[in-house]
Amino acid sequence: MTRSLVPFSDLRTAAYCPRKCYYRRTADDDREPPPRVDAVRELERRYEELLESPPGELAAEPIGVAPVRYRETLSATRNRLEEAGYWDRLRNPEARDVLATGRDCRGIVHKVLADPLEPVLVSTGEPPERGVWETQSVHAVAAAKALAWEEQTRVDRAWLEYPAYGVVRSFELTTRRKARYRRALRTVRELDGPPPRINDRSKCDGCEFAGECGVRTRTLRSLLGIGK
Repeated sequence: MTRSLVPFSDLRTAAYCPRKCYYRRTADDDREPPPRVDAVRELERRYEELLESPPGELAAEPIGVAPVRYRETLSATRNRLEEAGYWDRLRNPEARDVLATGRDCRGIVHKVLADPLEPVLVSTGEPPERGVWETQSVHAVAAAKALAWEEQTRVDRAWLEYPAYGVVRSFELTTRRKARYRRALRTVRELDGPPPRINDRSKCDGCEFAGECGVRTRTLRSLLGIGK
């Protein structure tokens, strides 16, 4: 029996909350990403232009921090990567927006680097203080495995870019990261009903499936202690 390929997005969601992944997979509507997603990802192609932009013009861009801080961070990122010999590879990838199909999963890889083969994902959100978010690690491992399967070669590293914050990070595909990917893959494949609710209820705040899930989220009144 041939197994169906799991989308990268399902793996990322399952790593965040398996129950949310179940409801998203069974939802009837096909949600389009908000316009800001494309606007933020477009920043990645314009780093050199943004570094030369005055603060007034930068303020009109979809950046996540103050213009002066953004330019300082992006400049430091460029200098660090230039010294390490990576900046040109990231600015001129082998390919962009590649649909990669592996043995177990498939999805879009925003940039593909060559010699050595490495995937780059472009995030529209905020980076953590260090490293990358676990959901993004799972996503990146999936992208790396799909590329490795297609090219029949080994992939040892992946990249995350946060263009709204001028941050670029890389990480090795460690045994622990691969184990998290396999756990998410197993979770998605075993979804035949709503899994148990997670303990971290902070993830439920703002979730579009909170009502359907039946979880009680923290309202402003409860946060302020009103009505106790």
